[in-house]
Amino acid sequence: MLSFGTAGCNSGCRFCQNFDIAKARSIDKLSVGASPEKIAQIAASRGIDSVAFTYNDPIVFAEYAIDTAQACRALGIHPIAVTAGYMSAEARPDFYAAMDAANIDLKGFTEDFYWKVTGTHLADVLATIDYAVNEARTPEGEHVWVELTTLLIPGLNDDDAQLHAECTWIGEHLGPDVPLHFSAFHPSYRMMDVPPTPHETLTRTRAIALAEGLHYVYAGNVHDREGDTTYCPNPQCHAKLIERDWYRIIADRLSASSGGNGHCPQCGTAIAGRW
Repeated sequence: MLSFGTAGCNSGCRFCQNFDIAKARSIDKLSVGASPEKIAQIAASRGIDSVAFTYNDPIVFAEYAIDTAQACRALGIHPIAVTAGYMSAEARPDFYAAMDAANIDLKGFTEDFYWKVTGTHLADVLATIDYAVNEARTPEGEHVWVELTTLLIPGLNDDDAQLHAECTWIGEHLGPDVPLHFSAFHPSYRMMDVPPTPHETLTRTRAIALAEGLHYVYAGNVHDREGDTTYCPNPQCHAKLIERDWYRIIADRLSASSGGNGHCPQCGTAIAGRW
C-alpha cells in the first residue's frame, strides 16, 4: 500500500499522533509536487494495488483525494480513505463514491468527549459512518468497505458504559460485520500527562464488543496474537482464519491464493471483507 497526506486537519484532537502534519499551516511545510496521475503511476509502477489517503484527514483535501482516487481506479488501484468522518452531509456522496474502502475513527461515544477532546461533534461523525456503511457505493455499485477504529484513552473514553453504548449502536445501525479496532493510546501532543493504554484495557474492551455480538473485533498498537486474529464468526466453528501479530500476518486462510476465497475453509461460512 502507498500512503500519503498533505497538511492541516478539521479536527482539534488533543491527542493527535501526527500533530506535526495535522496542525501545520501550509506555509510551514515544503511539499513535493504530486499530481493525481503521478501518484497513480508511481503505485502502478511498483505493483502496489491500493493507495491510502492518511496522516492528516483527507476531508481537508477532498477534491485532490477524489481526483487521485479516480486516477488510481483507472489503473486498477484501490483508493482508501483514513478519516475521522467529520464532514457535512453535502460532502459525503462525492467523497465516498470515490473510495473503495475507508477506515473511520470513532473516537469515543459521548458528545462531551468529542467536543472537549477533539473540538468536533459525535452526531456528525455517526451520520457519516451510517452513510458510509449503509448508503455509499463505488462506481461499480458495490458497498464501500468500512472499518472503524477507537483509540482508547485512559479515563476519557474507556469506561464500560461508553463502550457498551458504542458497540450497541454499531450492531443496531451497521450490523455485526463491520470490523472494529481498539487501539492503544501513547502520550502525544497536548496529552503527554495521560498514561499509555494498559494491555488489559484492550482485552476488556474487545470482550465487551464480542459480547455485544460484533463479529470482527481487534486489539491494535500492541503485540496480541489473539486480539489481532480474525476468527470464523460461526459459533460452532471459531476457526482461526487470519493470524496476525501487530502488523505482521502470520497465516492467511481466506484469500483466493490460499484457497479460502472469502469463506472459512473449515465450515464454509462466508467472511465479510474484500478477498
